[in-house]
Amino acid sequence: MKLPPGAEDASFDGAEIEDEELAGARFLRCSFRGAALDGIVTRRCSFQGCDFTLARLNGSEHEGSDFANAIFASANLFGARFVDCRLVGASFTAAVLTGVGIERGDWSYVSLRGQALGGVDLREVRLHEADLSETDLTGADARGADLSRVHLHNAVLRDADLRDARLDGVDLAAAQVTGVHLDLAGAVQLARAFGVLVD
Repeated sequence: MKLPPGAEDASFDGAEIEDEELAGARFLRCSFRGAALDGIVTRRCSFQGCDFTLARLNGSEHEGSDFANAIFASANLFGARFVDCRLVGASFTAAVLTGVGIERGDWSYVSLRGQALGGVDLREVRLHEADLSETDLTGADARGADLSRVHLHNAVLRDADLRDARLDGVDLAAAQVTGVHLDLAGAVQLARAFGVLVD
């Protein structure tokens, strides 16, 4: 099946749309539940409010595309790549994100709760108020990322690199921080989170 250049409130449930290239397409509140989108390439496309529950997006590539408020529940995004994309408010409940690549972009308010993201590259990604509770970020590289007000309850930050990251309003004490790399400002914030008085 070949996708149209755009649609609103349409259903593409279970469709097989593998290896297609899309540029400038606009989809609003469309359903792609269970669709096969492996290897799809999107450039400057919009999928605002779309539902990708149980969809396959393995090896897909997205550049400058907008997935604001999209739902990726139990979707498979193995090896998917997002470059300068907007995923504000998107949800990835029980999604497979193994090998996912993220370059810059706005992932504010996204839900990545409970995800296994060990070693993921989050440099310069905006994650303002994202839900990273119970997420495994072991060895993640978040240098220069905007992590302001992210939720880190029971998150694992072991050996993660948070140097030069924005950590305003972040409770680092709520996470496991063994071996975490911090700059001076981050180290002071961590000390204060554990009740240390820094004069």
